[in-house]
Amino acid sequence: MPLPFLTADRTFDAVAESALPYDDPDRWRRPYRPGPWRVGVAALVLLFASLVLFGAVLTALTGSLSTGGVVLGVGVAIVAVALRLLRMGVWVSGRGLRRTGFLVTRTVPWPRVVSVRTVQQPVRWLGLPRTVQGQALALVLGDRPAEDTPPLLTTHGLDFVGRPMAFDRAADAVEAWAAENRHA
Repeated sequence: MPLPFLTADRTFDAVAESALPYDDPDRWRRPYRPGPWRVGVAALVLLFASLVLFGAVLTALTGSLSTGGVVLGVGVAIVAVALRLLRMGVWVSGRGLRRTGFLVTRTVPWPRVVSVRTVQQPVRWLGLPRTVQGQALALVLGDRPAEDTPPLLTTHGLDFVGRPMAFDRAADAVEAWAAENRHA
């Protein structure tokens, strides 16, 4: 029995072998896969959203429609939170580098980027205040000191904790995008 999700996985790894795997350089893309922690948290949030949406249907059928509508709105907001969790990360294109956070998205055009490099430094573990020693992908901008710019990726973030090889591939991909597009 063919399992298409396994062939897609192998195709992704085969495409990732080349330095810059892209067809359209102006399309925004994440040069790595979301990590298991990020996907797991989003799945749990979606599971909670399904319970809230089911509650909205029950409330609408047994109670008032306005209360059911409010619960439906809360459920839709929870789904939006889960989708935003999955969109968070670093995105690249021929136009620049985009860091998508939960509430804020910042785009830096390639001409402003001086360098992108991997450094050894204390990093936050899973985004919490606790720091551990790890690697970070640092972005150096021409108009801002390096200390003022938070790291793009870390080995202990939601996408790479426990996956050092995935961090290395993602850092190499972002560095390759920067090297190719910074001087263009």
